[in-house]
Amino acid sequence: MPGRPGRKKKRRKASRKKTWRTRAAWYGLPLAGLLVGIWATLRFSLLAPDPPANPEDLCEIFREHPAWYDYARDSQRRWGTPIATQLAFVYYESSFRSHARPPRTRLWGLIPWVRPTTAFGYAQALDPAWGEYLAANQGDWLTVRSDMKHALDFVGWYNRLSHQQLGIPYTAPRELYLAYHEGRSGYARRSFDQKPQLTTLASRVRSRAFRYDHQLKRCEAEFQCWRWYQFWPFCSAPS
Repeated sequence: MPGRPGRKKKRRKASRKKTWRTRAAWYGLPLAGLLVGIWATLRFSLLAPDPPANPEDLCEIFREHPAWYDYARDSQRRWGTPIATQLAFVYYESSFRSHARPPRTRLWGLIPWVRPTTAFGYAQALDPAWGEYLAANQGDWLTVRSDMKHALDFVGWYNRLSHQQLGIPYTAPRELYLAYHEGRSGYARRSFDQKPQLTTLASRVRSRAFRYDHQLKRCEAEFQCWRWYQFWPFCSAPS
């Protein structure tokens, strides 16, 4: 019969297509998940920038990580917290480590156990506060605590609430840090009065914020080259 070879060829072709569709259904989704996992690992962990070589000098920090200046400037414009204060918070919260977490407690003094809090990332934001931030700012799964852009925006957002609800001025980094550490309700109760180590730390944050601000005044023009024809030291702040 002359028509049979053609029909057999079509059936074989259809069978191969069905086989590939079945394989795609079985392996396609796991493979896609694996690729997304690899991308996320590279994006949020392996490719995270190293802490600055000289964290004592804000100018050197921004020279090493110029994008951080842009992030801090954008946060200041949006929420009000000075650039130097934002970076002073990060210095004492995480030492500029993107994946910083509190050390685990020890069970029976030997076995690594649970962490004391859910603090994570540059700003050491706790899970509840971070969730509130995401809800208030329409964040998504790409908004992460291990990204300096989002961490600095979180610091600015939190300090805006402290400013609005507690009346703390943006020029008072010590008080802003106490509210950041204790929560706004804890600050209102003055819970920090019973924590001398915390009040000492808050005073250090203030000193560093003022020192960073003094340093930034010397070099900020380097990071304000907004036109193609501008280059340091002939830069100017945007209007």
